[in-house]
Amino acid sequence: MLFNSIDFAIFLPLVFILYWFVFKTLKFQNVLLICASYVFYAWWDWRFLSLIITSTLIDYSIGLAIVKQQQQKFKAILLGLSILLNLGILGFFKYYNFFIENFNDAFLLFGKPLDLNYLNIILPIGISFYTFQTMSYTIDVYREKIKPTTHFIAFASFICFFPQLVAGPIERASNFLPQFLKKRNFEIIKVKDGLRQILWGLFKKMVIADNCAIFVDAFFANPDAYNGSALLLGAFLFSFQIYCDFSGYTDIAIGTSRLFGFNLKRNFNYPYFSRNIAEFWGRWHISLTNWFRDYLYIPLGGSKGSKSKTIRNIVIVFIISALWHGANWTFIFWGIIHAFLFITLWLTNTNQKYKNTPTSKTAIPQFKTLASILTTFFLTTFAWLFFRANDLNSAFNYITSIFSESLFELPRLGDKNKALLVLIVISFLILTEWNARNDNHALEKLGLNWKKHNRYIFYYSLIFAIFYFYETQQQFIYFQF
Repeated sequence: MLFNSIDFAIFLPLVFILYWFVFKTLKFQNVLLICASYVFYAWWDWRFLSLIITSTLIDYSIGLAIVKQQQQKFKAILLGLSILLNLGILGFFKYYNFFIENFNDAFLLFGKPLDLNYLNIILPIGISFYTFQTMSYTIDVYREKIKPTTHFIAFASFICFFPQLVAGPIERASNFLPQFLKKRNFEIIKVKDGLRQILWGLFKKMVIADNCAIFVDAFFANPDAYNGSALLLGAFLFSFQIYCDFSGYTDIAIGTSRLFGFNLKRNFNYPYFSRNIAEFWGRWHISLTNWFRDYLYIPLGGSKGSKSKTIRNIVIVFIISALWHGANWTFIFWGIIHAFLFITLWLTNTNQKYKNTPTSKTAIPQFKTLASILTTFFLTTFAWLFFRANDLNSAFNYITSIFSESLFELPRLGDKNKALLVLIVISFLILTEWNARNDNHALEKLGLNWKKHNRYIFYYSLIFAIFYFYETQQQFIYFQF
């Protein structure tokens, strides 16, 4: 079920009413959330519910078994079993054909074709997200950072909670699981804030991301049909498409969670206002970045060893992160670019330079700050070209086509009026989020001090824009990961 669908517009109020006004006890509310989450997921393909249930049973059982063991080696064996089973399921569905293809190609170079068979595998939506979430639970139990829960219903709710089930944020049990174990109270302030964040998420997804996609898809499908300036515009539009698509999902997920009394961790912190790549990764997909830091980078040794080992660790994290996104060499190349940029900052001791909000007390950024933001945006946009392309040849062809003589011509576009409208709403997005850069989301405080009729004119204008720009129901980009 998609957040931007009529189905969800009916589903959400129904679950909300049942949750607060029919099933008022904690246990029944959690059971309702499990049932609602399974319906939400099964709307796409009911067959893959078995994978979520399997992961739930595996890690609930192993978590209890770990704490009962007296010897550390048996705890380690149980943890290894959990990781093996979870990554085995993820690896089969996500990477089987990728490795078979490259295995065949490798032997072909030696003149010995293997012709191993491919499988017609459908990638289950959200498998990378809920797999990492459930793995973090058993790892934290093993590390004795949390105690395993004996409340299976609460644990199952934690794993399958529908707002963040298919595209995050990737929650830690230490933060999220206790919220299923204590009574939630209906708070109208949280509901209103949640609705505002949902509205902003829908605006970003349906008004900006989906309309950027119309141009981006055309440019990447046939770059030879467009001049360099149009392709450069396409790169710019994809940067905002993927940001508004993914952060829009996160806004809807966090806002929906607040409707039910839950607090999810922030996953985006206005990443395009970053002043270098290290800051960008502290603001983009924060839950995944922190996951790799805590469960991969630090266990590898982090930055405590020699320079060569630290560089190795950084490269490993970025390559694994790239593979997490998909089984394609384009993602690996995208990861290598970011690893190179991050290592450059680390070697110059500037990777920790920016921790505060950019120009938090002034409305207009200083020239140096603006230059840093634009440079970082340019570098991330360049890397996004590999992320978006179908293969490396297509990516290099697209880049080559940009840097041609036609780069200095006016963009040749099919629908110039629509392109202009898209650029206008992107400008509105930038100004709105810049104004709210100290807040948790763009509409957290915006308009609250306005006169009531002005505030509602603003909200209804956003709703009007959503329906005006709405064309077709578009799946969220990160569903494929």
